[in-house]
Amino acid sequence: MTLSPITTQSPRGEGEGERDFQMKILSANFVKSAVEPSHYPAGTLPEIAFAGKSNVGKSSMINVLSQRKGLAKTSNSPGRTQLINFFNINDQFSFVDLPGYGYAKVPVAVRKNWGPMVETYLKERRELRLVIFIMDIRRNPDINDIKMLRWFDYYRIPYLLALTKIDKISRNQTVMRRRVILDSFKRPALTPVLFSAKTGAGRDELWGEMEKFIFEVRNNNR
Repeated sequence: MTLSPITTQSPRGEGEGERDFQMKILSANFVKSAVEPSHYPAGTLPEIAFAGKSNVGKSSMINVLSQRKGLAKTSNSPGRTQLINFFNINDQFSFVDLPGYGYAKVPVAVRKNWGPMVETYLKERRELRLVIFIMDIRRNPDINDIKMLRWFDYYRIPYLLALTKIDKISRNQTVMRRRVILDSFKRPALTPVLFSAKTGAGRDELWGEMEKFIFEVRNNNR
């Protein structure tokens, strides 16, 4: 069976820069959890990784994007994701849920392992194409968030900032919080995606950005 790639339609209006974006999910499956490179799935599928603090909504975002409510396990208890989890999407690419960081109640041994585990993945995983760096729009960046951006820059990894839980604040607050976060990173030109797992806001925009890294790389390798 031939799996359908992402399909796009033409812009709705001249000069608007908008388009209807459709992603048909034919299959989405958990593959395995890993701690080190020897545990990673074999193969050459391009990977989109999701990184961020515990409880910013990484699992919820993966479920919304994959159109599978229970694909990535969500929890009201931060720090539950302590391994690198791999998901196969359409047999064409993979989602990778990186362990959340910054939650004090996680055991000390787990917190110590988090840095080397994630940095090794970022540094050594050749299939990695893009990281969706997720932040709760209501929270200011801390040293761990800043460290993540430094890793992306150091290893020359493309990343996209996604600010989640926009449904929990007003539009005016959203504008203000966006500015505060970008100023904290000292990157005012950074263009984040505003996302809500509850309303689905930002979903199509995320797919549009991910497509560039999933299928453009594949076409260049033909």
